Amino acid sequence: MAAGSRLAETVTERRRAVITVMFVLTIVLSGGVGSLEYSSSLDQFKSDGPEAERLDYVETNFGDEGGTTTQILVRDENVLSKESLIATLELQREFREDGTVSPTLVEDDPFADLSTIVATTAIREERAADARTRPDPSTVDPTLDEQIEQLESMNQSEIDAVLDTVLDEDGSAEAFVFLPTDYEPGSMEADTRLLFVTQQADGQQVIEGESSEEIVESQLAMDAMVEDRFADGFAFGEGIITDEIDRSLVDSLSLVLPLALLFVCLVLTVAYRDLLDILLGLAGIVVVLLWTLGFMGWVGIPFTQIMVAVPALLVGLSIDYAIHVFMRHRERREEERDSSGAAMRIVLGGLGVALLWVTTTAVFGFLSNLVSPVAPIREFGVVSAFGIVAALLVFGVLVPAAKVELDELLEARGIDRRNRAFGTDGAFANVLSLGERAANRTPWAVICAVLLVTAAGAAGATQVDTTFEREDFIADDPPAWMASLPGPLAPGEYGAKEDLAVLNDHARQDTRTQVVVTGDVTDDRTLERIADAHDVAADRNAVLVLSSGETGVRSPISVMRAVAAEDEEFAEAFVAADTDGDGVPDEDVESVYDAFYEADEERAAEVVHRTDDGEYEAVRMLVTMQGDASSEVMADDTRVVASSLDGDGLEATATGQPVVFSVVEDELFETVVQSLSVTLGAVAVLLTLVYRRTAGSALLGAVTLAPIVCSVAWILGTMALLGMPFNAITGTITSLTVGLGVAYNIHMTERYLLERRCGEVPAEALRRSVRGTGGALLGSAATTVGGFGVLAFAILPPLQQFGLITGLTIVYAFVGGVFVLPSLLVLWERHVDAAVGFAVNRPVEAATDGGRE
Repeated sequence: MAAGSRLAETVTERRRAVITVMFVLTIVLSGGVGSLEYSSSLDQFKSDGPEAERLDYVETNFGDEGGTTTQILVRDENVLSKESLIATLELQREFREDGTVSPTLVEDDPFADLSTIVATTAIREERAADARTRPDPSTVDPTLDEQIEQLESMNQSEIDAVLDTVLDEDGSAEAFVFLPTDYEPGSMEADTRLLFVTQQADGQQVIEGESSEEIVESQLAMDAMVEDRFADGFAFGEGIITDEIDRSLVDSLSLVLPLALLFVCLVLTVAYRDLLDILLGLAGIVVVLLWTLGFMGWVGIPFTQIMVAVPALLVGLSIDYAIHVFMRHRERREEERDSSGAAMRIVLGGLGVALLWVTTTAVFGFLSNLVSPVAPIREFGVVSAFGIVAALLVFGVLVPAAKVELDELLEARGIDRRNRAFGTDGAFANVLSLGERAANRTPWAVICAVLLVTAAGAAGATQVDTTFEREDFIADDPPAWMASLPGPLAPGEYGAKEDLAVLNDHARQDTRTQVVVTGDVTDDRTLERIADAHDVAADRNAVLVLSSGETGVRSPISVMRAVAAEDEEFAEAFVAADTDGDGVPDEDVESVYDAFYEADEERAAEVVHRTDDGEYEAVRMLVTMQGDASSEVMADDTRVVASSLDGDGLEATATGQPVVFSVVEDELFETVVQSLSVTLGAVAVLLTLVYRRTAGSALLGAVTLAPIVCSVAWILGTMALLGMPFNAITGTITSLTVGLGVAYNIHMTERYLLERRCGEVPAEALRRSVRGTGGALLGSAATTVGGFGVLAFAILPPLQQFGLITGLTIVYAFVGGVFVLPSLLVLWERHVDAAVGFAVNRPVEAATDGGRE
């Protein structure tokens, strides 16, 4: 007796023992749910390339100390007025006094604010005019209270005079970073202004999309204080982003999972029309979810943004298995009048093989993501593969055993449990028969039409972009109708993405790239080469140009000039090292570095790294990019700047978060290509070997796979039409299309072979296959599409895109299996040789009959 038949007999004859074992397994696996953690960090997508390594080097060696900058945007009628300038100084004091914010502020100079510059400049000018002031006024920073007192003592004309000095078009660019890029130098009016707050929480590093609880709470507190003081102001930082990403994960899951289950209930009500079968299906889904989430907890895989798609995936696939088992079981009982147990034994003995192949191909599809260099995509592949295997075990073992047990208990009490299979009669049967009729009459016409559509899709596939932007993971503000949803389903408010759009008119701290230069950085030509790199940066379109006309580049040269303007002793050393009078030191550069550190060690450490042994190891340039530029453009422009410095004793590397994100984009595209190749190759080999053995025709494997190859082109062409890019989630779509879609073709091919072996002529075999298995495929497609389709209601945009495109993938797979594959099967059999024909038409053993004897 075949292994499949022995397993089928065990499930039906020893069903109570099977139910007990599966229940215990459920208890054990679900125990891992309590250990499940979730992570919203975008740092998890970072690979180990040179760009990421240099970013780690920067965070360790350039005085950043793992801190984060919160950007406070002030909006008012005139943010350069006396009242507005005093208000931001008072806001600084409020931050210092707040119990949540104050502990996170860095010890030295946590605030960078135009108000501080104006007040400090005014105080120093007054002190400089007083010859009796001791000590030297240029080295004493006024306190916050002194700054507020100074501005309160001045009238607007006096403040305007100081502003005119501070915002001198020919002066330092440092003051202009607080104002929008469209500010007109010399104007005493502006409607927006930035205040930067540097934070650090107990030495913890703050990374993209994940901040400590202290940072999150402090930035939320700052945001509330800003809104109280400035009606249209807001705070923006990594803590704000972390909060919104975390909430959007919870809100998406809280909304998507109930909607998916509700949709499945509605579809199963139509397909099953039986309360007990519906409840069994839902119970099986819950078990599959518990197994999968428990597995994640036990092995330590965190629940990330991409994992929100997993429950929807498993809901759809689980019910897919259930429909096939239940519908074939109903067909058997209706046609042969078998008992529930006998019918289930026959169905599992035959259908179980098809389900095993379906599961194997789907597992291949998802495990192909292991070739991806992006860790969350690899983890998504592993978790999805486990979930699919769990679905096979639950709906191939546990649910059939439970159904037979309940059916026989009820029938022993006189309750008839026979039901008609979905799709075998009525309007649905007529629709499904279209593929059968076209296959029998004009199969070549079908194939030609499919090839034309496929060619168009393949052409469109070359136009699909790849993207990995932080904005992809920030939720849009939900539509107004969602606010009316009942309590736990109603999402919160999300404003970070809109705030980012406003910040694009300013020098955003989160769009800085960096060029890290190592090697002989004390060479006399180093600073001149950096000055030349400034000119290169000025010619790049994505580099921000401040309202002063200067580029947003911060380097040893720009910082040295700023320090020299404040420190006469360093200014003398700076000028003395400039032998050609071009404003750039070109001899004894190491001594210039020494004087730089002595004059202002904190600012020097931001751009020049000195080891504990006093050796100068590296310098860096910080390049502020336009906020609306893509990561790819930012990275390309930064690499151009780096290449201008590279060589002749120096090694320059472009890095920074946008550059690292650009690398992730390349890796995502690599994932798409490699996973598709691996999946198609593995599935092609599997189907070729299987059908060579079972049907005597290796070609039948290619015939079964062909509609899926077409559907890959269709889905990529659709993405191009919709302007939908590959991102961290949609980048898995090609392997998913093959892994899930081939199931529809395997079911159809297996049913057709079964009918032919049972003696049916090709036309009748095709009719029974399309109407019988086609009905089950229609039901499973509807539930799978619904399971993924509800992701369109998720808060995260990538999940919305993933839901839409995956739903279309299933639709295309269904069309390929029911309307395209029949024509291929007809042509295959017409051209098959005599040996294969004998293999197809030989009688099938009753023990392995998937639905007929």
